[in-house]
Amino acid sequence: MYKTTAEIDGMMCSMCESHIQEAIRNNFSVKKVKASRSKKIAEIISSEPISESSLKEVIDKTGYTLLSVKTEEYKKKGL
Repeated sequence: MYKTTAEIDGMMCSMCESHIQEAIRNNFSVKKVKASRSKKIAEIISSEPISESSLKEVIDKTGYTLLSVKTEEYKKKGL
């Protein structure tokens, strides 16, 4: 599992968060995605790494700007 943190500029409201989440879900096989306008990030949990160029293309199509991407191994916490 991988956790990808995408820094995104341009999100102003909850609908912006929804647009980002929907675009990511429709273009990548993800387990979970959560966008936050206050933190200016989207956190994505996926079984395969997501390429930065593909993510940039998807985000750019929505009208927002992808500033940076950080991917790391994800280990589920808890039981």
